[in-house]
Amino acid sequence: MKEQIVVMGGGVIGLSCAFELQSRGYGVHVLEIERCGGQASGAAAGMLAPYSENLESPDEFFRFCAESLRLYPEWQRRVKEISGSSFEYTESGSLYVVYHEADMLALEGRMLWQRQHGSSATILQGDELFAAEPQLSRDVHAALLTPEESHVYAPDYVKALEEACLNIGVQIDEQLGSLDLTEWQDGIALRAGDGRVFKGDKLLVCTGAWAQNMSEKLGIRIPVRPIRGQICAYEVQGDLGQTHHMIFSSQGYLVQKANATLVCGASEDMAGFDRTVTGRGIRRLQQWNKKVFPVLELKEPFHRWAGLRPATQDGFPLIGSLNAASRVVMAAGHYRNGILLSPATAMLVADGIEGKEMPEWSYAFRPDRFGAV
Repeated sequence: MKEQIVVMGGGVIGLSCAFELQSRGYGVHVLEIERCGGQASGAAAGMLAPYSENLESPDEFFRFCAESLRLYPEWQRRVKEISGSSFEYTESGSLYVVYHEADMLALEGRMLWQRQHGSSATILQGDELFAAEPQLSRDVHAALLTPEESHVYAPDYVKALEEACLNIGVQIDEQLGSLDLTEWQDGIALRAGDGRVFKGDKLLVCTGAWAQNMSEKLGIRIPVRPIRGQICAYEVQGDLGQTHHMIFSSQGYLVQKANATLVCGASEDMAGFDRTVTGRGIRRLQQWNKKVFPVLELKEPFHRWAGLRPATQDGFPLIGSLNAASRVVMAAGHYRNGILLSPATAMLVADGIEGKEMPEWSYAFRPDRFGAV
């Protein structure tokens, strides 16, 4: 019989890892202090855009993201089939817009390295560009088209993941209030706020921005901090017509969902664990999005929300077993890429627990790389 894995955290990473581990024959128990998907996961815009999110050149993190994008078509099919639920998965492609001739050299450089790493990127200008996206401001000089990128509707995706987990036998306990790790050397034991004790053979920590709370107990530095990302959405009707691609600029993104909303994000700041939506944060979005779609200048968003994004000190997630506590595995600190990285993280974690050889780039994500407390 395979090991019993206790997963601490029911966000998209915890649920994805649970789904993959249970599929491979492990017994999995997910523990969540609130509701599954109630933090960063459910608040995400759901973009699967490793090329557009990487402005410089391909590093280990880009390779990880690109691998996850490659896995997504089959992964989302599995989740839909096993959950019996549907969610939006749109292979829209993306446009990264620039406004000046001086930006062209950088755009061409990005196109070249993208083509070397699996993309069929091209640069659109003039009539060709405005035929692709008629509502774009005529101040846009050019855009890099990346056809491979896509997006999901995050709330429905996370719900389907939870259903898929339950349907294959994953145990899930929510609203536990608190969780205290009481044993991690000879076995795993966690005490919940209501006094119940949950035991297993290994612990998988998927607590996002709260992973830092494990630092003292495990004896390693876990420099994960919450970054508040504020997002707004517009109703797509009347003069705000269909948008065909995800739109990126140096200031943020716009992506249209199948429910006829145009999502704009994200205004980021450091506010601890405060998820309050601020007027200042939303105004930042409104100040630039009208320069992409002029029609937005006359519109007000109908919905505003915020999520906490778990950012590490070096921008790379924490994934793998701990040297000082071999029963503890981490999968946290995915910043704003949790939805994108969910399948690749699940595969990497499951392969590691099974003792398979890890890809050389995964060494960059080792969870104890910041040293001891």
